[in-house]
Amino acid sequence: MHNRTSNRNLTIGVTLTVITALYLIIHSCIVGRNEFFLLLNTDLGNTGDIFFRLWTNIGDGVVWVIMAILFYIYRRNQFPLLIAAVLISTLIAQGIKNIAPEPRPSVAITDSSLIHTVSGVELHSSYSFPSGHTTTVFTIFLIACLLLRNKWVVPVGFICALLAAYSRVYLAQHFPLDLGGGMITAVITIIASIGIQKRWERRKS
Repeated sequence: MHNRTSNRNLTIGVTLTVITALYLIIHSCIVGRNEFFLLLNTDLGNTGDIFFRLWTNIGDGVVWVIMAILFYIYRRNQFPLLIAAVLISTLIAQGIKNIAPEPRPSVAITDSSLIHTVSGVELHSSYSFPSGHTTTVFTIFLIACLLLRNKWVVPVGFICALLAAYSRVYLAQHFPLDLGGGMITAVITIIASIGIQKRWERRKS
């Protein structure tokens, strides 16, 4: 399943993801969850509103359907990896959300005038930690690092995933802390999914 380039891509991808997650989590603890959110939840004007309202959609669950189609066409022998990634990421993220439901920024921050919101975006009130969109986009980013040999997949994929994660703060749906939780969930997901794929390959052989 691996070659030297994809192994290196995955190592760099995981490292970038963990470092970013730790920064978001530690900075949230030092500065304060609400304060860090307000610092990043800035108004970038109409262009920013349109861009992030659209870009956030790459973290929707429907993206897994697109991934399934691509795997069926190009990576059918690695379907267990994809199925494991979907199940594990969903179980961890939704499990934590439901076991310890945390309020979203629109509820946790009582002075709504401090929050930048985007017209037409419905604000959720609960199940904040971790960010499901962030979990999804970073899991897909790490899958791409694992399977694609091209070196550009790391910088391009990381920027795309990071922008999708940030969109959750920009749209006032999540705290930066939630993004960090989603990134850690993605790392756990890819490690566990690789293990499942390897067991599947051993059983087949």
